[in-house]
Amino acid sequence: MSGGATFKTVLIANRGEIGLRIARTCREMGIRAVAVHSSADRDTPLTRFADEAVHIGPSPAKASYLNVPALIEAALLAGAEAIHPGYGFLSEDPDFAEICAAHGLVFIGPPAEVMARLGDKAAARLIMSEAGLPVLPGGQGTADTATEAKALADRIGYPVIIKAAAGGGGRGMRVVGRPQALLRAYSEARAHAHIAFGDSRVYVEKFVEHARHVEVQVLRDRLGNAVHLGTRDCTVQRKNQKLIEETPAPRLPDESRERMTKLAVRGAHAVGYEGTGTFEFLVADDGAFHFMEINCRIQVEHPVTEMATGIDVVREQIRVAAGLPLSLGQDEVIARGTSIECRINAEDPYNDFRPTPGRIEEFVMPAGPFTRVDSYGAPGMTVAADYDSLLAKVIVWAPDRRQAMERMKRALTEVRAVGPAVRTTTPFLLEVLADSRFSSATHTTSLVDRMLESLPE
Repeated sequence: MSGGATFKTVLIANRGEIGLRIARTCREMGIRAVAVHSSADRDTPLTRFADEAVHIGPSPAKASYLNVPALIEAALLAGAEAIHPGYGFLSEDPDFAEICAAHGLVFIGPPAEVMARLGDKAAARLIMSEAGLPVLPGGQGTADTATEAKALADRIGYPVIIKAAAGGGGRGMRVVGRPQALLRAYSEARAHAHIAFGDSRVYVEKFVEHARHVEVQVLRDRLGNAVHLGTRDCTVQRKNQKLIEETPAPRLPDESRERMTKLAVRGAHAVGYEGTGTFEFLVADDGAFHFMEINCRIQVEHPVTEMATGIDVVREQIRVAAGLPLSLGQDEVIARGTSIECRINAEDPYNDFRPTPGRIEEFVMPAGPFTRVDSYGAPGMTVAADYDSLLAKVIVWAPDRRQAMERMKRALTEVRAVGPAVRTTTPFLLEVLADSRFSSATHTTSLVDRMLESLPE
């Protein structure tokens, strides 16, 4: 693309709330949005909103949203110039990006070679270390034998964490607190990595106890312009899956915040990143932090950043993919107040967060001052068992954190997703917001586990 033009038609290779969210920005930009859908998603808000909807296969994701030939064929038949992968599914698959390019389609994301380098978590760790980002003590690459892993763990000291080199989303990690448990954890981590990612390689690094999870959203265009959009705190997690996110990260010293954001931009430059990406860090109680990984896609929690900055992250993604410069410089990124996001999942939080698919008979989401809802839900819809259980994201903004928490509590009391089998995480999210550790921002990544341990049998 040249001049000020972006694309005329974009195919959205995703579903649910993120598919609808992308389609909305496409419409605002005057871009024709083409949705794809499985048999289970034939009649959804996304398929009704999009300018065109194409059926790509039966309900299982492997036969539909992960069906690359069907996606490419749909894009070509619809006259799309670009494909937006959203998050999950094929969003961080360098092979898919290469296949798009081979068919003359623009992949809205970083170049395939950049994704390949950063998708290898062990390699990304080394690259960022060389760029000057602090990394946790650990190996320089993968631990290819149990003996090598144990020697490394003995050297850096326990506890350690074993991670899949090709992994992401917190899947398959094993925390090891003593030498006697290392060999079994190593075998389990490799087996899980092979099943989940088709790649059994793992790496070992020091495990930080009582840490917080803080990330930095970065935008960079192919001309070398880059900005950060501040910090987000994603500490409220269960099994490394985020439940609540907020910006700015509370109780983070200004010096740490400034250094973290600058280093994230430096890291983006170091790998020639393009589009939107997120640098994730572990933060200790004193503000010291270490790089963990980079997510080469739009994040589920991007709305909190949009609420605080007024910047449409998807719009910037599309502009960058079209070869245009970022529409703003760092001095134009002004974050105000506090924004909080809660993920409403179709899960039973009091039954080990077990998914609760089924028909929803009543579906009401909150509204009111400075309240945003990203959802694909509707009365009469069926939550399919084939996909992620995320139903909606409720996002609020307020001038300060205390007011934002009160606004979120009010918003969550308005949520109703009622069905014979469906349960949601809403009541548990209200418990988190009421917990003194969260309200004082003294919580760590162990908060949810500790809350669940205190529940009556």
